[in-house]
Amino acid sequence: MVRLGAVTSLVILAAFLAHPARSQVGARPQVGGVSSPGNAMIFYLARGPAGACGPNCTEWIAAEGAVQWDSYKRLFALLDRLGERKPPVVLKVWGQGDLNVAATLGRIIRQRGLDVSAGSTLVSQCANSTEAECFALKRGSEPLEARIDTSSVVCDVVCVLILAGGVHRTLPADARIVIGPMHVRNRLAPNVSAEHQEGLTARFGDQFRLYLIQMGVRAEFVDIIDRNSETGRATSLRRDDWLRLSIVTALAL
Repeated sequence: MVRLGAVTSLVILAAFLAHPARSQVGARPQVGGVSSPGNAMIFYLARGPAGACGPNCTEWIAAEGAVQWDSYKRLFALLDRLGERKPPVVLKVWGQGDLNVAATLGRIIRQRGLDVSAGSTLVSQCANSTEAECFALKRGSEPLEARIDTSSVVCDVVCVLILAGGVHRTLPADARIVIGPMHVRNRLAPNVSAEHQEGLTARFGDQFRLYLIQMGVRAEFVDIIDRNSETGRATSLRRDDWLRLSIVTALAL
């Protein structure tokens, strides 16, 4: 059973270095209620020709947006509709994301036995649509004709935490993994003292270390996050590090 300890007022954040491409005109509507920002992660089923998402794969779960406090609810809702089907998850993560919820998404994915990769899902019907029209299509219940664009894939800490949940986890060979620092804040009371933040960072670092070990990723990855949290810097991982740290099980979907 997945533990939903991620639903808390304490938010462990990482700011993604890339921004979503905006090919459609207009702003994206809010995903949920007034407390959910407009860029919150959504999940929808996409499909393409044979091999569109890997060998013998024609459909996948597109996960795109920023990981927010309620993102796991939308993943549960889609998986419940899919029943026993196990399409892979294709990630497109952007914006400031909640690391705790990212780990919860990874646990859900592992519990359901799903594979994970990263890329942009390009929906055919969105080519000449406004952002609002495209968003409405993605929030519907029908699978959408699409293709996966694996160019310019960048995976940050949030992305890696979700990716780690995959039974098989892959990234395009020319992707980049960029690991920045994490920050702790209380979404109900945003001002966390430096001393309290230091203690919380260490505590949550230990939780992420345990989670990643359970998912099969080497604990050294958390050392990189901890070091960057202290220095405020970002680290770009080489491709041979992806396999060495078991971030991926293969380089390409």
